[in-house]
Amino acid sequence: DLPATDRPSRMAPMITEPIRVTLMVTRILEQLGVAYLLGGSLASAVHGIMRATLDADLVADIRPRHVHSLVDALSGQFYIEEQSIRYALRHRGHFNLIHLETMFKVDIFIPAGRPFDAQQFKRRIRMPVDPDGSATVDIATAEDTLLAKLDWYNQGGGVANRQWLDAVGIIRVQGEALEWEYLHRWAAELGLAELLSRAVTAAGGTRG
Repeated sequence: DLPATDRPSRMAPMITEPIRVTLMVTRILEQLGVAYLLGGSLASAVHGIMRATLDADLVADIRPRHVHSLVDALSGQFYIEEQSIRYALRHRGHFNLIHLETMFKVDIFIPAGRPFDAQQFKRRIRMPVDPDGSATVDIATAEDTLLAKLDWYNQGGGVANRQWLDAVGIIRVQGEALEWEYLHRWAAELGLAELLSRAVTAAGGTRG
């Protein structure tokens, strides 16, 4: 298998408004020492097929001690509610930030505590988001982004078409570069084995 950083990627040309706003948040998380990873549609665009998105998804290991500093750092440029953050921490849920200038939304998910969540953080990779490589973010690997997309699709009752198309797109672009043994093992662990098989078929059925 190709090393994660040598696989097909569309990150470098992606210095867009969504990325610019997301970088504002990730820089603050880094300053606070909060481990995070970029997931969702931006991650699937990096590893698969690019599409327009109205928000960014981050998984961030925010602790109660970070909350005041996070609110202070972002409140000038984002709509942010301390109460929502604390609720998300208690229930391992998520909260959102809204960039006041652009109204672009950044959803921040608290890790759910599953073994898979720990794996995502362990395997996350650092990638550039601009042509000269001066701006970088921690991002979920192609495999973990694919599994997360299938998991969201499954949790939504199999009707979230964007999640499905993103998953299929990753398989089409990455193909043999994916760590298929890892994918099959964690798909079975997450109850996604049948969905992964269907996604492979939808992508052309030549790999997996």
